[in-house]
Amino acid sequence: MQEAIAEAKLALAAEEVPIGCVIYHAPTDRIVGRGHNRRETQHDPTAHAEIQAMRQAGQALGHWRLIDCTLVVTLEPCPMCAGAIVNARIPNLVYGCDDPKAGAVKTLYQLCADPRLNHRVEVVHGVLSEECSNLLKDFFRTQRALGKK
Repeated sequence: MQEAIAEAKLALAAEEVPIGCVIYHAPTDRIVGRGHNRRETQHDPTAHAEIQAMRQAGQALGHWRLIDCTLVVTLEPCPMCAGAIVNARIPNLVYGCDDPKAGAVKTLYQLCADPRLNHRVEVVHGVLSEECSNLLKDFFRTQRALGKK
């Protein structure tokens, strides 16, 4: 999670919502994908941290199926990202804090555990939750003070 938090801080430095993600590949014992929010800088609504990391991991592994991987992200994935995690066949997801407004893993929806889908994901939540949450709270507090968000 510390690596994902480091990615979130890169987003923060770019004035993006501080969400970070890494993808760990167990057989090679290395991180094969990294990402942080880039929606504002890339003018791309799909440029979420998880999507960035999955694209990089797919290139590194030479395949869209990200089996033997663990995706670690600072915030509970949204519906788009949770769906992409399922579609990429990622077996393990670890996330920091819940997202009560858009969470699609535990909070609002449970896409990663939905038995109607073709793949289920093992989920661990609440890892370094307070640190992940504080990054977001501090960012939005600052944005509101500046009249930006």
